[in-house]
Amino acid sequence: MNGLVWSELARVLPATAGAALIVLLVTYARALAKGVHRIVDVAWGLAFTAVAVVTYLLSADEGGDHWRRLLLTACTALWGLRLAAHIARRGSRHGGREDPRYARLLSRAPGNQALYALWKVYLAQAALVWLVSLPVQAGQYVPAPVGPVALAGVVLWATGLFFEAVGDAQLARFQADSANRGRIMDRGLWAWTRHPNYFGDCCVWWGLFLLAAGSWSVAGATVIAPLVMTALLTVGSGKRLLERDLADRPGFAEYAARTSGFLPLPPRRGRPPRTG
Repeated sequence: MNGLVWSELARVLPATAGAALIVLLVTYARALAKGVHRIVDVAWGLAFTAVAVVTYLLSADEGGDHWRRLLLTACTALWGLRLAAHIARRGSRHGGREDPRYARLLSRAPGNQALYALWKVYLAQAALVWLVSLPVQAGQYVPAPVGPVALAGVVLWATGLFFEAVGDAQLARFQADSANRGRIMDRGLWAWTRHPNYFGDCCVWWGLFLLAAGSWSVAGATVIAPLVMTALLTVGSGKRLLERDLADRPGFAEYAARTSGFLPLPPRRGRPPRTG
């Protein structure tokens, strides 16, 4: 990418930040009306989709490779819309109940809870969406044709989407069976990793990074994005918080002892998972 293309990208960054902000602010208004903030999780995937589409439209005549632009937009939108639909379906089963994560967060509010949620949840997520999607934005200005690295990125993205979608579907079926209430999901992909959806999410964003990285300058300028997403999933608000909530559930310690914490690995011998 030359200086001219970087300048064109710089001009679109405020628009993409605005797109993420609008999605989160609309969601904030709906959350206040419904009295529950768990719906912000639906906006996560929608905001990434909005950023990708806005970048695609604004970069149409800026010299970026057509197929790279199309793949980046389509892959981001497919991931984001699937995730949003899944979370919306999952949330509908909880009715008007708040997510325990947001309930704990709001209980620590020093003043007005609505303003605290706006700052700590909605504006923070809008900023994260904008940062993590930097490869998707920058890659749409790369003139180099799609090559082996980009194709490897598509394969990694598809692997991640598989782990996310299949893992989510397996967990949903498990939880829908009343006989499994209070039990630990340790079947299918969940026998190989305690977090197939988070592992898949990580693969998706490293895949998009490789798809976007048509030059060393793009790779160097945007590698912060998949690194931030990986940190969020492994030591931030993903794996760490979820396992803290599961730690006291019967059977979780045994499950954790035999099952990889993140990367898919064969279950450890001696405590095989249930089948069926």
